[in-house]
Amino acid sequence: MLIPTQGDIPAAILRSERDLPMVQIAPGLKVQLMQVDFDHNIRITRSLLDPGMRLRTHLHSGHVYAWTLAGTWKYIEYPEASTANSFLYEPAGSTHTLVVPEDSPEPADVIFIVHGSNVELDEDGKIVGVTDAAAIARAYLRACEEQGLPRPDVIGLPADWRG
Repeated sequence: MLIPTQGDIPAAILRSERDLPMVQIAPGLKVQLMQVDFDHNIRITRSLLDPGMRLRTHLHSGHVYAWTLAGTWKYIEYPEASTANSFLYEPAGSTHTLVVPEDSPEPADVIFIVHGSNVELDEDGKIVGVTDAAAIARAYLRACEEQGLPRPDVIGLPADWRG
């Protein structure tokens, strides 16, 4: 077994909040895109979801990890709620509708690690859209530009990528 030398070990990559701003990408939804991997359709975001926010019902094509930093949110299909310092694992194929209670005193602050796409469904269960890592990256870059912010140096996002 070969033990790597210091020169063989890739350097760690650090970004601060100044490097990766939190921007509004939809009413009631702010996102900080921390990392994307287009080859594997993975995205890591920190999301702020306002009280009363409801996302479209969706099915995950891959698994998802969610770490709640503050606030409360839940899936209307399940009785449990995610609160500060809770961890949620969503297996591939799970279908649900994310909501933040209207009476929540603060936004839900959540880090999501999403593998695969969100397949968005209408009330009849028909596919009406798909959100993948590239779609999130496009929305994030567009919001940064619209808000007068410089292009963020998102980990994994090629400097010349325009989506």
